[in-house]
Amino acid sequence: MRILFTGGTGKAGRHVIPYLIEQGHRVLNVDLQPLDLPGVENRIVDITDPGQVYDTMSSLVGFDELDPGTGVPKFDAVVHFAAVARILITSDGECFRVNTIGTYNVIDAAVRFGVRKIIFASSETAYGVCFADGVRKPVYLPIDEDHPTVPEDSYAMSKVCNEATARGFQRRSGFDIYGLRLNNVIAPDEYTTDFPAYMENPDLRRRSTFSYIDVRDLGQLVQKCLETDGLGYEVFNVSNDDHSVSLTTPELLERYYADVPVRRDVGTHETLFSSAKAKQMLGYQPQHSWRDHLDDPRG
Repeated sequence: MRILFTGGTGKAGRHVIPYLIEQGHRVLNVDLQPLDLPGVENRIVDITDPGQVYDTMSSLVGFDELDPGTGVPKFDAVVHFAAVARILITSDGECFRVNTIGTYNVIDAAVRFGVRKIIFASSETAYGVCFADGVRKPVYLPIDEDHPTVPEDSYAMSKVCNEATARGFQRRSGFDIYGLRLNNVIAPDEYTTDFPAYMENPDLRRRSTFSYIDVRDLGQLVQKCLETDGLGYEVFNVSNDDHSVSLTTPELLERYYADVPVRRDVGTHETLFSSAKAKQMLGYQPQHSWRDHLDDPRG
């Protein structure tokens, strides 16, 4: 597929784009900074400027596309990851502006140019737990896509707005538009640098419901979305099968969530951020775990 990928220079994108290239796709990275990796083609674009977005949505990827003399090919898919990555990077208003206007521009341009597969990054923060003031517990566990989304912060608010925007564009167009509620994105090198601290102090992982998504499994999920047609508008939680600390899941429930309803039995190390919907509808099967890189201190 010929894919326009926004935000590919960021933490998640710089791992997902090589994965997609390995699957045989041609990917144009649209970002404010280029991604210097073999096989990656770049375009410097401010996604909050609709003119730049519309221009790029109808542009060549490389010089070789001039050779057939048949005009500019159309993109087969758009993967939209570009965003201010969290609160406390810019002002709150700027975070909200960039994330919402940028998403509107990208999806609007894709729909106008007839790109029938659009995948966009939403966030675990939509559930209102991660960046809440003080301790905010889930309404129930495990968290699935039906859990209420009532955030308090500018970043999470922008993600919930983006989901509403995407749903509106899908209703208008009938295209496939899939939102990915990403849990805390983890690159392989972070298992050895960061996770030992999580083993010693599980409190560090409370705001992410102790869960995570390995960037390699995120790449797999994006590929599954590209392969799966006809779902219309859907949102999917994205996480790995296990959680990110050495406590067992029953111990986590007892220590942190004793007053939270648990709707089903959970496994010994099962994540509390459920990707069951993605498994059922997309065939997603996470393949990575921090336990492949570190010994569990509790055996």
